[in-house]
Amino acid sequence: MFSLAEAGIIFRIASIAIIISVFYTFLKQAGRDEYAYMILLAGLAVVLTMVIPQIMELFQAVERVFSLY
Repeated sequence: MFSLAEAGIIFRIASIAIIISVFYTFLKQAGRDEYAYMILLAGLAVVLTMVIPQIMELFQAVERVFSLY
């Protein structure tokens, strides 16, 4: 069902979110709004590159279950 490897990705995403939010807040308060938005977008890109393969595996599993080849 749910393995530790799958739980690891949740913790990685959470840690990235915490780091990005700290950098975003620091840069926003320092008046560097452009850099803050770039950090936010970079974090979003990193998380998406981690999540997209998992979503593809989900769709492949659904195809196998319902024989939708």
